[in-house]
Amino acid sequence: MRTLTAGLLALATLLLISAALPKTGPVPEENPIREAAEPKSNEKDDATEKNAEAQKSDSDDAEKTSDETKPDEQATPKSPPPPPVEKEDPAAYAACISDLKAIGAAFTEKERIDDGNGCGIDKPIEVTAILPGVKIEPAATLRCEAALALAHWTRDTVIPMSEKAFPKAGRLTSLSQASSYICRNRNSAATGKLSEHARGNAIDIATFKFEGGKTLSVEPRGKDSTFDGAFQRSVREAACLDFTTVLGPPSDDAHRTHLHLDVIKRRGGFRYCW
Repeated sequence: MRTLTAGLLALATLLLISAALPKTGPVPEENPIREAAEPKSNEKDDATEKNAEAQKSDSDDAEKTSDETKPDEQATPKSPPPPPVEKEDPAAYAACISDLKAIGAAFTEKERIDDGNGCGIDKPIEVTAILPGVKIEPAATLRCEAALALAHWTRDTVIPMSEKAFPKAGRLTSLSQASSYICRNRNSAATGKLSEHARGNAIDIATFKFEGGKTLSVEPRGKDSTFDGAFQRSVREAACLDFTTVLGPPSDDAHRTHLHLDVIKRRGGFRYCW
């Protein structure tokens, strides 16, 4: 009897212990720091896919821009507008006209010239004779300032030098000009700076003619020791007293057959004579 009772007590104790135990083992908690720092596997896949799509979109946009933007459609810097035709100072122009009349030049005042691209003369004059009895052939269209410089040079240099060099040739009767006003670049180049001819500041003298029939054409003469050579060198060198630019033989090939004379204004009153 006692043995049965002890066995029943042992069995009851065993059943109570078994009921108190958990049916499964403990489940470990996830690390909250790792969870915040690392997305779960499916989130990683989503982020990678979105990044790939964004990169592909940027690449497609770049290719599209490159393909659709043609060289002639790209923005290019615009050239500066040409300078306007320079306005004459009324007082200076009136004084110049007065001096030109006093020296005996024959000329006609013309309408304003504006040929675009900076070419033109505000108050042009057409000169037919630079001094009494000394024609300009053909008539030259110039600014008054350039015409007056030509008159002074002819009166003070060309005529005295010709009388010394060619005493039997008679008086000077004409200056043949190769170019006065014309809209072009320097040396007639396709590009580059505008010529002073395009502003009415320049004239090219090609030939000197005398009453007795003598004609002296400008040409390369080097150290020609004849009176022709001495006369040409003398009038070319002295022209820098009246003009700010003097070019001719032996300046360059573009000035082999004439004297280029102009009155361009330079800083400090600089003159270029060659």
